[in-house]
Amino acid sequence: MNTEHLLSIVPIGRIEGQLPQSVTDLAVNSRAVSAGGVFVCIKGFTVNGHNYAQQAVEQGASVVIASEPVDVDTDKVAVVYVEDTARAIALLAPRFYGFPSKRMTMIGVTGTNGKTSVSNLIHSILREAGVKTAVTGTIGFNLDGVHYETDNTTTDVLTTQQMISQAAEEGCEVMTMEVSSHGLVEGRLAGTEFDIAIFTNLTHDHLDFHGSMENYGNAKGLLFAQLGQDLEKFKYAILNSDDPWSERMSMMTPYPVLTYGVHNDAMFKASNIQMEAGGTSFTLTCPEGIYEVSTKLIGEFNVYNTLAAIAALYAKGMKTDEILVHLSAVSPAKGRMQKVETDLPITMFVDYAHSPDAIEKAIQSVLPYKKEDSKLIFLIGTGGNRDRKKRPVMAEKASVADYVILTTDDPRFEPNESILSELEAGMAHDQYACIADRAEAVRHAIAVANAGDMIIFAGKGHEDFQIIGNEKFPHSDAEIALTEAEKKFGDRILSE
Repeated sequence: MNTEHLLSIVPIGRIEGQLPQSVTDLAVNSRAVSAGGVFVCIKGFTVNGHNYAQQAVEQGASVVIASEPVDVDTDKVAVVYVEDTARAIALLAPRFYGFPSKRMTMIGVTGTNGKTSVSNLIHSILREAGVKTAVTGTIGFNLDGVHYETDNTTTDVLTTQQMISQAAEEGCEVMTMEVSSHGLVEGRLAGTEFDIAIFTNLTHDHLDFHGSMENYGNAKGLLFAQLGQDLEKFKYAILNSDDPWSERMSMMTPYPVLTYGVHNDAMFKASNIQMEAGGTSFTLTCPEGIYEVSTKLIGEFNVYNTLAAIAALYAKGMKTDEILVHLSAVSPAKGRMQKVETDLPITMFVDYAHSPDAIEKAIQSVLPYKKEDSKLIFLIGTGGNRDRKKRPVMAEKASVADYVILTTDDPRFEPNESILSELEAGMAHDQYACIADRAEAVRHAIAVANAGDMIIFAGKGHEDFQIIGNEKFPHSDAEIALTEAEKKFGDRILSE
């Protein structure tokens, strides 16, 4: 790309050295720099990219963008000084990749809970309908069936533009993105133009970052504000009529609002909800009429997720009857109240629930199927160095289960004792155990289980690792649980 054209979008303080006529790439990691590329020095929480400018030059960078002095030879590389390198990369990345979000229908999903389920419902229904589509979020980047790992729910702005560009280049018609409050506040969606924005709900989470529910709600609202003001474009906001924060979201956009819900009036409303162990059915009332809906998802919270997906696809232009035909074939997203398939005489689920509201909903979704003489065992963990205020509330919600195991998710650098003690403070009964080692906690869940019992392993969901310190270690709740359950119950089945 022509260097002057690329840099014309950024307010420049001064330039040292000679700018090349063109550049080949953008990078914020010095190890990812290619010959003739641009290296942008980002100051992170633990790493300052300015300290790696020389390494980037050695890798072949022809331009370094910095906001503080860097020790490089300006006879070999041009240094462009700007006031804020984080804002610079947010401006440069979309331009470098040709504003790829304009080449597809972009759907953004935000809210405390349900983002992954709604995003993957939309993605899966579209794929069932033969539409080439991509989705990105907590469980990674899926480009029409090809999966790539990612680090965050909402990736950094450069990675985001690279993924959107790749999806567009490979012919995707639609891309659905989970949009986190952190990503919105930190500008990771800069240059991404959404056509449909979905709000699921807002409950206690991430207050260590946002400070208050007011700030948290305003952060989520940025997605709707960023839809823009060009009313010649066909854009929509999809809002949960049963969540009071939806009124705030509706005030942040001039575009048409489509509502969904169960209890309050809504354009897409579910009634006559029937929940079974293997799925859920309900009556849908929507602009195109009344329909009977059947899904493989369990729990009322998944009724909301399904309604949000239906409303979004309707906004995109799909007919309701077509949506429902393909919906019936869709399975739960990986790690979202996902049943662990086994012939053993216990029922196990893995779920990503790590907020009080999500824990409550996970438990409520299975209670109707618990046998009278059996027990519900709930394993709950929480991350270290994260929102500590929610911990006792999480344990209080988990106390609805007959037996609770308190453990950790990703302890990071926080002592296990502080995590467990703050969880323990919320327990409403004495039928629980505190086990810091998560693998041991999973084994304990199997050890105390009897035939006919149900277990929910909450907090990790799809994740196959634990973060201890700053390292990732292999860990899978489902694999450990299956191994232990085979040992305990397998011989019993053979003897019978």
